[in-house]
Amino acid sequence: MLFALEAAADTNVAMTVLSAVLNWLATTGIKFVIGLIVMLIAFKVIDSIANKINKSMTKREVDATITRVSTGAIKIAAKILVAVLFVGYIGIETASISACIATLGVGISLAVQGTLSNFAGGVIIILMRPFKLGDFITSGGESGTVEDIKLFYTHVVTPDNRMIYIPNGSLANNVIVNASVKDTRRVDVTMSVAYEADVELAKKCIADVCARNDSIFTDPAPFIVVATYAASSIDIVCRAWCNASEYWNVNFYLLSEIKKEFDKNGIVIPYNQLDVHVTGTESK
Repeated sequence: MLFALEAAADTNVAMTVLSAVLNWLATTGIKFVIGLIVMLIAFKVIDSIANKINKSMTKREVDATITRVSTGAIKIAAKILVAVLFVGYIGIETASISACIATLGVGISLAVQGTLSNFAGGVIIILMRPFKLGDFITSGGESGTVEDIKLFYTHVVTPDNRMIYIPNGSLANNVIVNASVKDTRRVDVTMSVAYEADVELAKKCIADVCARNDSIFTDPAPFIVVATYAASSIDIVCRAWCNASEYWNVNFYLLSEIKKEFDKNGIVIPYNQLDVHVTGTESK
């Protein structure tokens, strides 16, 4: 008798659970499935629209930095909005979720102040635009070509193909040297000659080397003067202008060819020397 009562009770519990599950599937479950399908479709539509916006801005030759950042921000904001609408559609109170998110946000903001400063730095960089994609910059001892600008980090590729992730907070608060803003650059090369050398001949040799390179401008003409009388040499500085894209080629050309021209004309490049005089002492 007792066993029959327990079996009947278990059956009633199972029926109750089954009824609740069927009721959920018939109401909230269907809404959940429909909402999930609609959300996934909406995500696909958002990606498609963002891609079309990206192509349109690229076709109109909008700055690549603004294009990439703006389309990325549109995608994130639109998907967050769709997710919130999905949560509200399936019957979850969005007001309580918003309050929880706000409380969580306050706690997170206190824990990640450095990250928030990077975010603020990213916004400043995007708005002020001290550099753009493809520019060669130097900041905080790091140099390279800007490959991407994210909200928190800027991706820079060094000349030897290393990727550097620079926090936007430090970029926004440090000196940024942008070598790609101007179309022309000045190459400064200092060559040392011995005190016994003919300085005027040395200056002529440097001028001849400059004249043989079509990448070096004749207007303004190379500026070649004696810069310093050092401890063991006379330092001659050569300042030559060229296109920014030819800077390193001209720099290496001058360093190589001026030395060859000096050797042809018997001009000595001195090196530091130390004369040691040893005096003998009488033994006692």
